[in-house]
Amino acid sequence: MRFVVDMNLSPVWTDVLRSDGHDAVHWQDLGPRHARDEEILTRAGEDSRVILTADLDFGEAVVRGRLTAPSVVQLRCGNVDPAEVGQAVLAALREAGGALAGGAVLTIDKDRSRMRRGQQSTSSTDPSDG
Repeated sequence: MRFVVDMNLSPVWTDVLRSDGHDAVHWQDLGPRHARDEEILTRAGEDSRVILTADLDFGEAVVRGRLTAPSVVQLRCGNVDPAEVGQAVLAALREAGGALAGGAVLTIDKDRSRMRRGQQSTSSTDPSDG
């Protein structure tokens, strides 16, 4: 998968994603530091990238707007340090698979992950199960 990591997350997340075979770039390498969410959503869609973020606004824009792209992975685990939760996030991404191909929101909490697309949702009790 192709990712853009939002400014509210460390650039180290790009290394974590790349270590699992993903194409990842941090927003600081694509656009202005204080870009509006709409600009990031537009660019991610144009570049066919999934947004990795700790910001809930992106997920709401996808679900309420029923956008077909981009998808969003939002981290809700409190501690978003890649060294602490990186492997659990990668496991949740593997589990989500092709569902992130367009317009989905994957929310990763401390103990579970949940996928939303429009009115649909699925959940897993443990994001570290691969």
